Amino acid sequence: MMTYRKELWFHLPKRRGLINITESVQQAVNESGIREGLVLVNAMNISASVFINAVEKGLHDDFEVWLEKLAPELPYEQYKHNTEAEHNADAHLKRTIMGREAVVAITGGKLDFGTWEQLFYYEFDGMRDKHVLIKIIGE
Repeated sequence: MMTYRKELWFHLPKRRGLINITESVQQAVNESGIREGLVLVNAMNISASVFINAVEKGLHDDFEVWLEKLAPELPYEQYKHNTEAEHNADAHLKRTIMGREAVVAITGGKLDFGTWEQLFYYEFDGMRDKHVLIKIIGE
């Protein structure tokens, strides 16, 4: 069995944002030379998420509205985690809702997705360097 590890780095210029990382993950699979196996894609910061869903702007807008209803950013005082230095409790909660990682099968050297599936990185507390781990195992 072979393994391969790669990191993707992000620095979003705003607090929240969604990035389609499917091509970057497929590039890592290509680099690995692994044709059959699994790829783990893992947000390495506790205020960001990796998940699988469809490429559809309306749906992405719905995520933002839904998450803001479940864990609103403001007022900061509603959260015990928030201090004078930190105002990101909502980001931690949103990450918990959207998930930490995704695992995708690799078949014939390609990500083995359902019809509309793509991989996304969702940042909830941006404006600083963050990264995603890609770990591939297989043959």
